[in-house]
Amino acid sequence: MACDLWLVPLVDVLCHTPDNPFAEELAQYNNALTDAGLPPVPVYQYMPGLSGEVAPVAGFDYDALHFLRRVYLLQVCGLPVTPVDELGGDYEQLLEMFESTAQQSHLVWHYDHAGAYVPVDFPQPLSNDDLLAGGGPLGSSQTLLRELEYVAPTIGIDPANPPAAPAPPTAPTELEEPAVPAPYDPSPFARERHVWLGLHAAATRSLAQGSMIVFS
Repeated sequence: MACDLWLVPLVDVLCHTPDNPFAEELAQYNNALTDAGLPPVPVYQYMPGLSGEVAPVAGFDYDALHFLRRVYLLQVCGLPVTPVDELGGDYEQLLEMFESTAQQSHLVWHYDHAGAYVPVDFPQPLSNDDLLAGGGPLGSSQTLLRELEYVAPTIGIDPANPPAAPAPPTAPTELEEPAVPAPYDPSPFARERHVWLGLHAAATRSLAQGSMIVFS
């Protein structure tokens, strides 16, 4: 199944328009940030080169996202990290045994086809009843990037000089349709690396451009 990442520019031409399609979500995110004593989602003035256009930044297989989450959990819990051909019971056991650790991770504790990362720095994902009823825990682009850099060497990526990110999807993909095949990679962690590159591209552009990352 396919999983897309989109960048939503946090510019006033989008966020302050009456028909902003993300108005309800942004209000929920601001409430959660305020309750945590954090600043609201930043909204920037329009500048040449920016627009209110929402665009895909990455796409990958739904299961591959869990492969990367599995590697992160194993590493952060100090357990051996070995490649696997399919997700089995060990991943479910990891989530159950280390539930509190998983819920502190912006990479792991996130709904798979909903929710967002915003360019506000906070240590743990934010959660309340409204968020969990909708898009799920709210993540930080800054902390997601730090977690990606932490796990990168384990899957053979130099976080200071990563490979080029794959091209984003040319059109939205439906949940039930297959993801666009990843480029050939001989690494035993090929699936994890493909997802890492997509998430890394999204996180770095989120911070550079002042955008939020949206799962779909």
